[in-house]
Amino acid sequence: MELRDAVDPDVLAAIEEQLGQPLPESLRELLTETDGIGGDYGTEVVWTAEKILGENQSFRTNEQFRNLYMPFDAFMFFGDNGGGDQFAFVRTPARDEISVWDHETDSRTWVASSLESYVRSALGGDGEDWYRTD
Repeated sequence: MELRDAVDPDVLAAIEEQLGQPLPESLRELLTETDGIGGDYGTEVVWTAEKILGENQSFRTNEQFRNLYMPFDAFMFFGDNGGGDQFAFVRTPARDEISVWDHETDSRTWVASSLESYVRSALGGDGEDWYRTD
C-alpha cells in the first residue's frame, strides 16, 4: 500500500466547484490525510485529488463516452481496479455507498457500504476482481 502527502482543503474546494458536486465526506477526510492510496501492482485504489478532478471531467465531457455509455453525471469516480473498471460514489442522490462501473458492459453495481469497507476489500489481497460476484 502506498500513501501520499495530504491535500490542501482549498484544493478540495476547487474540485467541488469545478465538478459542481460536493465530495463525499469520507473521501474528503481521506484526502486531507493522504492524496490517494496505491495498491498492489500499480492499482490506484483511491486516485489523487488531481486525477479525481481530471477523470470526472473527462467522463462527463468525452463525446465518445456520451455515444457509448449511459451518463456519468451522477457519479464521483475516485479509483479503479487497474483493468478498466472504475469505482464511484453516487452523488445524485448523494450516497455513501460505493458502486463499480464495468467498462465492458456499462453496468453500475453496488460493491461496498462505505469508503472504508471498499478500501479494506480492495487492499485485502483477493485480486483485482475482488468485487465481482460471478
